[in-house]
Formats: sequence, structure tokens, C-alpha cells
Amino acid sequence: MAGAPSGKPGSRILVVDDSLDSAETLGELLKIWGHDVRLAHDGPGAIATARDYRPEVILLDIGLPGMDGFAVAAQLREEGIGGRMLVALTGYGEQQDRDRAQKAGFDHHLVKPINPDTLQKLLGGK
Repeated sequence: MAGAPSGKPGSRILVVDDSLDSAETLGELLKIWGHDVRLAHDGPGAIATARDYRPEVILLDIGLPGMDGFAVAAQLREEGIGGRMLVALTGYGEQQDRDRAQKAGFDHHLVKPINPDTLQKLLGGK
């Protein structure tokens, strides 16, 4: 999965994670790096926020309740609101998970816990 870095400082980034603490912590880090950040905590909320906010980058957890991240990614791509970069942030790291993420429309697949340096490089900030 490849995508040109498109998360330069000042980018609109949507963080989607059902863990409030994880989402807020990642959101604060991204703000420190100079990004404009919005949070969502479930699939329908992610889609609604993406429709309104039009993020350039979406960092999307796979293991969401109700509507998983694969379904969210597929719908975002179908609607053309998946941003320039859609990144899976997940505890699922097997090859089959990576393949499924690619088929759903993800550009990148990062396994939790995320290394901040890896994320910053991916976003084009380092």
C-alpha cells in the first residue's frame, strides 16, 4: 500500500478510535505537530464527520463497534471522502489483515502501538 505523504503540518486529520483516551492522545500529538484535528469514536460518527470536515488524512481504527473500520473505509472511498491518505491503525497485523485493509481502500496499515516517528514520517513531517 503506497500513497504520497499528504499530512504536512496544517493538514486536516480525522482520528477515529473507540478508545477515547487513545483518540484524544493521538489527537493532541497531531495538534502539537501543527495539524487541525477532529475525533470520532465509531463508524457512523466517522462517516458523518468526514462528510462535514473533509479531512485530508484519516487515521482509522479497524476494531470499531457496530461498523468496523474496513466497512467505514470502503464507504468513505465509495463516497469520495476518504481523504488523500487513509491509514489503518489497528492491533490486527497479519498479512490477511493487511490485504483486507488494502482491498477496503486503506493506503497504509500501521499496527498498534504506533511509533510516533513512523507516523510523523508517514505524514510527511520528518
